[in-house]
Amino acid sequence: MATDLSVILPRVLIVSRRSVRKNKFVDFVGEYHLDLIVNYGAVPVIVPRVTGVHMLLDSFEPIHGVLLCEGEDIDPSLYEAETSGLSPEELEEIRRLHASDTAIDKEKDSIELRLAKLCLERNIPYLGICRGSQVLNVACGGTLYQDIGKELTNKVSEDQRVVHIDYEDYDGHRHEVEVVENTPLHNWFRDSLQDEKMEILVNSYHHQGVKRLAQRFVPMAFASDGLIEGFYDPDAYNPEEGKFIMGLQFHPERMRRPDTDEFDYPGCPYAYQEFVKAVIAYQKKLICSSTTLPKALKLDQEMENKRKTIVRSFSLARYIYAGGHGMNPSKESELEAGAEFLESNTVLSLQQETRLKQMGATVRNSSSIFERLKLNEDRERLARSVMGKMSVEQLSDLMSFYHMMGQICSEVLERKLHGIVNELTS
Repeated sequence: MATDLSVILPRVLIVSRRSVRKNKFVDFVGEYHLDLIVNYGAVPVIVPRVTGVHMLLDSFEPIHGVLLCEGEDIDPSLYEAETSGLSPEELEEIRRLHASDTAIDKEKDSIELRLAKLCLERNIPYLGICRGSQVLNVACGGTLYQDIGKELTNKVSEDQRVVHIDYEDYDGHRHEVEVVENTPLHNWFRDSLQDEKMEILVNSYHHQGVKRLAQRFVPMAFASDGLIEGFYDPDAYNPEEGKFIMGLQFHPERMRRPDTDEFDYPGCPYAYQEFVKAVIAYQKKLICSSTTLPKALKLDQEMENKRKTIVRSFSLARYIYAGGHGMNPSKESELEAGAEFLESNTVLSLQQETRLKQMGATVRNSSSIFERLKLNEDRERLARSVMGKMSVEQLSDLMSFYHMMGQICSEVLERKLHGIVNELTS
């Protein structure tokens, strides 16, 4: 029985975090994330942190949403061309104080940055929690503090300083943030804001954070030391229409009262609720767009005659080349379509060159074909030389770009051909 895709729940990709247990790597995702995604009507699909997965993300299609959360520090070379000014001694102290976070995982960076850029390219709903918000900012050209304590805390007055991580009270630690008016965060926590102070208490598990916010984003909350605690893209936010691009530095899913599952505020789960709402709407848009495209193009008689002429042209050329027979003048016109087709084909490989010789394509246009083949060889060598100097991340981005262009080209071509068929049949 054929599966009805319209009743399949939308898929949210979540990248796992890697840990060591019994001398073996173990991948995991926090249960609160998974529970909320399922409860609001989507299916979490865990992307394992395995070497090379960032090159295999097409295998996880269709992607209706991406939730990135938790993990080690992002490789500073991905967002900061210049050094942060931290001394070797300071960097060593940071590694000692935050040992579980400072072990950079470049493979996880590659997977998550690739997913973030895919969401930005295709307007796939994206929710970034903690590290996920930092990944989103970096993917859009923003930067991070390598260590808030060293780079920010010491530069503000005593009354503005904030403790952003407390290992002695890990889950219970809270600090105030000021919510920006008329933002999604304001709407979610509106009923919990008292005396127009626009402040709520949030948890905090990080020693890094947004330094320079990418231009496309708008802040939604600030800590008293000025650190951005939440941001979103207002041009890509409309859950009902499948739009959602957002980053939260805190963990609303873990803001729960001691020894219970009760949230600190009624607004805590709203980020997940609105995110999944956008994911569901995005899936519906994909289904609608796929069903409106023509599933198969039928050639009318005129187009079918042209196709047969081209096939006949190749057959005649091969017959003349192989047998050395003369050609009936009445058949000469049938070679025109084949010759025009061959002259316009500028992406032939060396294997195709040999095949063309076998088929007799050299009878009419050998010089122009071989000149173009030579030009393509030179271009290929140049491209291989340039790509050989590119990093894995750059090559991954390049592959993604041309994959996207190929999809767009395929869709536009199909629509144009469908239009031609309609014109010819009307």
